Amino acid sequence: MLKKNIYLMYAIALLQGMVFYGPIATLYRLAQGVTVFQITLIESISLALCLVLELPWGIIADRIGYQRTMLVCCLLFFISKIIFWQATNFAGFLLERLVLSVVISGLSGVDISILYLSSTKETSQQVFGTYNSLSTVGLLVAAFVFSVFIREDHMLAALCTVISYGTAAILALFLTEVKDTARCKSPAAKNEWMNALKAVWGNKYLLLFLIGVALLNETHQTLTVYFNQLQYVKMRMSQSFIGVAYVLVTLAGLVSSLSSKVTQRIGAANLMAGCYLFATSCCVLLAITSSAVVSVGCMITLRISFSLFQPLQSKLQNLQVATENRATALSLFAVIINAIGVGTNVVFGALADRNICYAFIAGAVLCLFGFIGLKIWSRGTENKFLV
Repeated sequence: MLKKNIYLMYAIALLQGMVFYGPIATLYRLAQGVTVFQITLIESISLALCLVLELPWGIIADRIGYQRTMLVCCLLFFISKIIFWQATNFAGFLLERLVLSVVISGLSGVDISILYLSSTKETSQQVFGTYNSLSTVGLLVAAFVFSVFIREDHMLAALCTVISYGTAAILALFLTEVKDTARCKSPAAKNEWMNALKAVWGNKYLLLFLIGVALLNETHQTLTVYFNQLQYVKMRMSQSFIGVAYVLVTLAGLVSSLSSKVTQRIGAANLMAGCYLFATSCCVLLAITSSAVVSVGCMITLRISFSLFQPLQSKLQNLQVATENRATALSLFAVIINAIGVGTNVVFGALADRNICYAFIAGAVLCLFGFIGLKIWSRGTENKFLV
């Protein structure tokens, strides 16, 4: 029965990856009269709401169960896409992002908890890798369909996304509960939630781990999603070349499914070190290169490093949960990681305004600090989580 959960989650990841308007998401909003400033304002409000709702959602998920939480979030995801499809102004797109913030904070920790509790300790990393890869496959399928069939019809792209997310919500109905909700409603469970909070704040090694994870995550996100185009323009790349680079970097994310095999071959500690050191080297190269090919290669390597490490870090987070209120603990982890992301985004943005090279150097420094933090964590925990 629990194996069924894994396949359903795979299908949901694939369907929710199919954002058919993804290639023109910004243009779609601009065509509806929303300005670039309003788009960035909406994103800032959305992130702030995610941080506020993250921990409460984790506590709620532990009380009502992970299957119900997943179903509610998938339904809200579906509703957010309907709102986006019908939005024609700032208020409409703001409402869509507010609903999406509720979804993101609700799903955080719940989806990987379902996968982790539906698999075994030995297979969980492989399951996480496949789950992440299928989301990328969905994105690629949607991009292909948009380019070949939808093209200029923005409204049709939004409608296709609504259908895809509606199907994912239906599949969530068939998930099997993996959480003992009766125990979480007992008076003793309240103390466990408090213990989860104390366990994180009182564990300096766990905090170092989360900080280290955040520094790589945010460097990858900022450089491969936002600053890549700035670098490509600086390298005088044509629009077609930039399009090819986008596809190649997206395809690189599929290596997430190989994370478990690579870990078995070289070991978790070596994989972790390699991902961080390759990411650091790429940031340095991006700061000094004058080659378009090298720039694209660095972006691809950054994506590969992140994608290989992501399933491993999901497994490591779950292994360090010391309470049965898994969603609460993982939500708290996410709050810390996202809060660090808010700070790094400000640093990256300020430096990029002066010179994009400064931002890449900052990325190298952050990845190096992240690696040092994880080395201290592994030694402090006697490598027991990397076995």
